[in-house]
Amino acid sequence: MSTATHRSPLTDWTVLVPVVALIALALSWGRDLPGFAVALVALCLAGAVLAAVHHAEVVAHRVGEPFGSLVLAVAVTVIEVALIVTLMADGGDKTASLARDTVFAAVMITCNGIVGLSLLVGALRNRVAVFNAEGSGAALATVATLAVLSLVLPTFTTSKPGPEFSSAQLTFAAVASLALYGLFIAVQTVRHRDYFLPVETQAGTREPAGAGAAAGAGNGDGSGDGVGSGDGEHAAPPTSRAALVSLGLLLAALIAVVGDAKAVSPTIEAGVASAGLPNAVVGVIIALLVLAPETLAAVRAARRGRVQTSLNLGYGSAIASIGLTIPVIALATIWLSGPLLLGLGPIHMVLLALTIVVSALTIAPGRATLLQGGVHLVLLAAYLFLAVSP
Repeated sequence: MSTATHRSPLTDWTVLVPVVALIALALSWGRDLPGFAVALVALCLAGAVLAAVHHAEVVAHRVGEPFGSLVLAVAVTVIEVALIVTLMADGGDKTASLARDTVFAAVMITCNGIVGLSLLVGALRNRVAVFNAEGSGAALATVATLAVLSLVLPTFTTSKPGPEFSSAQLTFAAVASLALYGLFIAVQTVRHRDYFLPVETQAGTREPAGAGAAAGAGNGDGSGDGVGSGDGEHAAPPTSRAALVSLGLLLAALIAVVGDAKAVSPTIEAGVASAGLPNAVVGVIIALLVLAPETLAAVRAARRGRVQTSLNLGYGSAIASIGLTIPVIALATIWLSGPLLLGLGPIHMVLLALTIVVSALTIAPGRATLLQGGVHLVLLAAYLFLAVSP
């Protein structure tokens, strides 16, 4: 079964779909699409999301945790940043808050949506979802610091009117974000890698972090265990060649996801405007589309009992979203015209503070039930509702 999983014949849908999605992207780029064309592009986008999840799991199975989660999180974020810069370059003053809206949407979706769904699925599978509090706590602390430095402080600084940083303040925020992101990656992948490995469970009890880490390291697997073979956690990892092919197809699928999302964004913007909704809803919808591969990968990992892998994806994506977006946007302001609004409003600051507090209470015990998953999902629902009806 594992042999069939790791082959990549030209007739395999996971190979064909990214190619078709890229063709759709090339044909639709920069054009005003009719309704049926938008529907076709959206269909290609959905297929590219599923293909991206498959190839991410193949790569993750080859490189093991936490590198597997890192590959998907960084790949999605890098392309997301490119999308934000492209839209800001084309949109002028009306996109002044796009970076803030998209990054904050990513933080809320990852910390409440991905984490909440993962805890819910993990608790349904084993009654109690278990994970390493050390690694997840460190990731949450990094998310909280980055979010406050980049999205809260601009509302209160006085060097420039409005929720903006001055040039010096933006430079400091960019350097601090990049430094924190680099430090987190070093801790996650080298210094304390065992804190981010899946915790094994037996009869509903949690093993010590070292035991779970040893088990994960011994298997050399990650969220991609037994890709395409149910719970086949002991399936042989794919070959290096298969993993490289999947890495290339993963990048192609992610480019297609983000590019097709941009292609349908005018239709989304028109729909949002005609419905009389706030412009920030556009950033929320784009973030939901772009984060779909990570969400599906996290849920599939939780179904296999690997909740730590799911949390790695959730918090890692939030860290990458802020840690990479802010430095790139700061650099882009050299040639981008118009203001850059980064500071959150009162409603969003309250939601961010509540998310941080609830997340800390969830992570501290190293285990969670259906209740914690439900609480996070309610917070996400509150954010989405208030985005539509502020």
